[in-house]
Amino acid sequence: MEKVTSLQVAELAGVSQSAVSRVFTPGASASAKTIEKVRKAAEELGYRPNMMARAMITGKSRIIGLVVAYLDNQFYPLAMERLSNALQEQGYHILVFTADNSRDDVEEVMKELLDYQVDGIITASVGMTNDLTNRCAAAGIPVVMFNRGQDGDHVSSVTSANVDGGRKVAEFLLACGHRNIAHISGWQGSSTGRDRHDGFCAALAEAGVKPQVIDGRYDRDTAAAATRKLMLQADPPDAIFVGNDHMAFAVMDTLRSHLGLRVPDDVAVVGYDDVPLAAWPAYNLTTMRQPVNRMVEATITALLTRINDPGVPARRIEIESPLIQRGSTRIPEGLPS
Repeated sequence: MEKVTSLQVAELAGVSQSAVSRVFTPGASASAKTIEKVRKAAEELGYRPNMMARAMITGKSRIIGLVVAYLDNQFYPLAMERLSNALQEQGYHILVFTADNSRDDVEEVMKELLDYQVDGIITASVGMTNDLTNRCAAAGIPVVMFNRGQDGDHVSSVTSANVDGGRKVAEFLLACGHRNIAHISGWQGSSTGRDRHDGFCAALAEAGVKPQVIDGRYDRDTAAAATRKLMLQADPPDAIFVGNDHMAFAVMDTLRSHLGLRVPDDVAVVGYDDVPLAAWPAYNLTTMRQPVNRMVEATITALLTRINDPGVPARRIEIESPLIQRGSTRIPEGLPS
């Protein structure tokens, strides 16, 4: 069967070919009567607009590239779903690539995205070098980093207020009466891991407490091994702040199943993200809630603003997070049980 054209749709609907184009172009204007006639004719003929041809004409692909490092952490599939839904509401679609945080892998993926002529790029948990940032800028493709920051003002980023979040966890554990505290941090090669660590350690230092710190690298096995190392020493901690929920679940599993310890009676655990699993009775995890809906909204706004007006400067957006208290920690001192 021959492919149905927009001209055939226009003839059947009794409108111009440009009217058909407007009906199928997100954001373009057409009367309700025209839309009804065109869509009825398109459905009868089985017509679908040629997005690639339109991209060649307009110079806009209506595609956003999304680069994500890993999907094991529940936070990222959730964020990807909401980013995709929000972009579709604006007439865009997502092209997803995965890349580890090695420089070569990220560079190769970014080159492929540039080849696809995407209108913009969102990176989730992926680092960007200044060289890559400059290449994207030279190609006229705006980039927004989601849940990851970068030094300088070359690229927009949207994160929770990670330094403040780490500080809130420290103040909470101190209020619970803990003084022998450990931190299994997020990967220290990432801005999120460093910022949570820095806020946490700074607040403890002000109280005269120095935590034991192990880089958990956002990896379950590494976090489990760190837990065994901490708890099998002569003076084990009575509280552990873990750099994200994904690792915190491994910490709790290790404490209970492998070491026979009780949470929070023997050791309290705090995570970061508040993924859905954190609220399940099996974990009941006290954690910092990343406001994913607000982060997604800010990311979409920042990206589309720069797509529509390339002269808009890059922004670093930090969104405040609340601490969600559940059963993996004690009740702070002075509060009723």
